[in-house]
Amino acid sequence: MSNAFYKVPPAKNELIKSYAPGTPERDELKQTLKKLMKEQKDIPMYIGGKEVRTGKTVDIRPPHNHKHKVGQYHKGDSSHVKKAIEAAMKAKTEWEFMPWEQRAAIFLRAADLMAGPYRAAMNAATMIGQSKNAFQAEIDAVCELVDFFRFNVQFMTEIYHQQPESLPLTWNRTEHRALEGFVFALTPFNFTSIAGNLPSAPALMGNTVVWKPSNTQIYGANMIMEIFNKAGLPPGVINLVYVSGPEAGDVIFSHKDFGGIHFTGSTEVFNGIWKTVANNIDTYKSYPRLVGETGGKDFVVAHSSADPKTVAVALARGAFEYQGQKCSAASRAYVPASIWKEVKQFLCDDLASFKMGDVEDFSNFINAVIDEKSFDKISNYIANAKKDKNATIIAGGKCDKSKGYFIQPTVIQTTDPYYTTMCEEIFGPVLTIYVYDDKKFEATLDIVDKTSGYALTGAIIANDRDAVVLATRKLTHAAGNFYINDKPTGAVVGQQPFGGARKSGTNDKAGSMINLLRWVSPRSIKENFVPPTDYRYPFMQEEKKGK
Repeated sequence: MSNAFYKVPPAKNELIKSYAPGTPERDELKQTLKKLMKEQKDIPMYIGGKEVRTGKTVDIRPPHNHKHKVGQYHKGDSSHVKKAIEAAMKAKTEWEFMPWEQRAAIFLRAADLMAGPYRAAMNAATMIGQSKNAFQAEIDAVCELVDFFRFNVQFMTEIYHQQPESLPLTWNRTEHRALEGFVFALTPFNFTSIAGNLPSAPALMGNTVVWKPSNTQIYGANMIMEIFNKAGLPPGVINLVYVSGPEAGDVIFSHKDFGGIHFTGSTEVFNGIWKTVANNIDTYKSYPRLVGETGGKDFVVAHSSADPKTVAVALARGAFEYQGQKCSAASRAYVPASIWKEVKQFLCDDLASFKMGDVEDFSNFINAVIDEKSFDKISNYIANAKKDKNATIIAGGKCDKSKGYFIQPTVIQTTDPYYTTMCEEIFGPVLTIYVYDDKKFEATLDIVDKTSGYALTGAIIANDRDAVVLATRKLTHAAGNFYINDKPTGAVVGQQPFGGARKSGTNDKAGSMINLLRWVSPRSIKENFVPPTDYRYPFMQEEKKGK
């Protein structure tokens, strides 16, 4: 039996490959894209380590080319959710009591498989299924997910090392047990790394999981599951099902063994989950852990001391990378009148140079939004802005879904700081800008703070340090991730733990030890080496009478 205190390999952020012309990674990725575009993948669910096919199939089509089919997935129902819970509970005891270093080894191996032989396939699957360009796929589907696996292992060991003091004659210990029950992972379409981290973080800590991905991310989720299986994840530890949200919720949230949910999605859905769990609270063995990252209405505030080009680039990248479909994407901006003319020119010039189209053309900066429902929602905001007297479209505004769901990056200038697109989450390539009087910088900060119920990310761009200090203080609760002289996107695991408060979630900081602590239930153990043999305490002794 092993009796060593193991030291895991130090976690380091995976280096991002450039995919520049002439590089081997570019050639390999292009070949993999061509190969996958010619294939027809038949994607099963995975329950108890077995592939499950129902015959009820749904076509998978790239958002940028919705006339082309790349595969199909087998749709499940409530019976499959029940089977997934049964499989998770069956696997639980053996997995929970597996030595921690063995659990760690599985996810460290998954990281190396993903960074190595599966790198091109992971990137290609995300590019095809979620319409990301090569760079956006690389930083998400490979680098960030690899970072999650490696850093989470390191954070796990740090948690296990946290032990109490022991006085003479006793030994105090803390066990960081898995939760009692199973964990439900409900994952979004926009980040493959989130889709992989939400089930794997609880699993690493000894929990077993039922995982339901977004239907528009199943193509990539299947690839993650293939890697988990290749890395040696035991059957039933993570069970992947393709069902509707209501079907999954009806079974899971009424089950006595529901132990927690790891969620990324809309505020409305998370609010509904919270209410349902509260109504069913008497059903559960324990109080479930509710961990969620939800919506955002992320801001950039420029000060009059800011460099106009810096502001423009922060807006171009922050608002339009991955078509603005990031929880952290810049969606509203506040620019002082004194630098607005220059910022506008630089920003419009950048947008005019954007190329938009298929992911296989690496010169395209912009690709498609995820599906028709999203396309219709976003294009409706743009159509309304074209008719509104308080809004002027200064760049973009064109929408076309004939071949793919393409929306031109759009910039709206408004005279109303509370205009609809300054307040509501759009989740697409639409940025709204309010130009304010330089003298009203502090008042504008107050507007920023109270405009939205969300509090996910935000940025201040200024060379004046007093302005930076003031904005940092005034916007203390307006963003869980706050950036100074940078765009409000691109949090890196181990560097900027990610999460927001208010209506943006529980702020349990993915990419940090904080998140993993939510998936354990500590047990304190005291061992007495010399137990007392007399109930009497010294204070009870009779005082000796003087002579």
